Amino acid sequence: MTRPPPSPLRRLALAAALVLSAAGPALGQTEAAPPARAQERLPLLEMGILGGGGYVPDYPGAAQSRLRGIVSPSITYRGELLRADEFGARLRAWRDGGVEFSFSASGSFPVSSRENRAREGMPDLDWMGEIGPTLRITLWRDPAAPRRVMLETPVRAVFSTDLSNMRFRGWVFNPDIAWEQRDLLIPRSRFRIGLGVVLANERFMDYFYGVAPEFARPDRPAYRARGGYLGTRLQFSYRVPVTEHLSLIAGARFENFAGATNADSPLFRRDFNVSVAAGFSWTLYRSTDTVAATADPLE
Repeated sequence: MTRPPPSPLRRLALAAALVLSAAGPALGQTEAAPPARAQERLPLLEMGILGGGGYVPDYPGAAQSRLRGIVSPSITYRGELLRADEFGARLRAWRDGGVEFSFSASGSFPVSSRENRAREGMPDLDWMGEIGPTLRITLWRDPAAPRRVMLETPVRAVFSTDLSNMRFRGWVFNPDIAWEQRDLLIPRSRFRIGLGVVLANERFMDYFYGVAPEFARPDRPAYRARGGYLGTRLQFSYRVPVTEHLSLIAGARFENFAGATNADSPLFRRDFNVSVAAGFSWTLYRSTDTVAATADPLE
């Protein structure tokens, strides 16, 4: 008898167990203040250039991946309410001890259907952006070193644009539990490894996996996608300062789509995707206004 695939809640529970086990018995400790950093202060605002590239799948569950790259202005802002760096931006609406309610955003590259065999003859996948609220909870913090275990529960509205118009594409829920650490191997480095699941509504799923009748063909029947479980993600990032102005960034993501709600879509081609990326951040300007690095070395 074949066992049914684990439910999304069970997958998240397993993810939590794996990451929390790394912290060992210390998880029983309460939230503690981060260690002092010898009166060090950091610029409130930094501006420069961010560039990078990677080898990424065309979309979740795609059979094809390709090299992509981008260069853009970068902003690092260490405000009490607004935080921004090369990993993203968030607006902290409320914070109390180890719990924070904020708004965050992310995005992804477009895909030309002419370059993807499964989507040939279908509309392109446009640039996508996500924005929404996130509850961030510090489950454990080492009182003697800048490292912690975090639970994040982002709920995001998804939009697509071809740069001439914008369309709403649904909702995504991506709970994630992660280990974050500063000064791993190299002073002032930042490391993060997280494990989580991805759930989405019908509208979002249909954008990737739906096939309208006018685009059906013998090897690609019409298909109406359903909302539900999309996959499980394991991802990490590592940022290393090389000089006062230059930092290098590397990361990877491993995605498992076994048991996905729309695994029977003709556009769903792979149960496993891998993404790798590397980049740099070059600082051109630093403000004279500063903030204490002791405020929170993990922020």
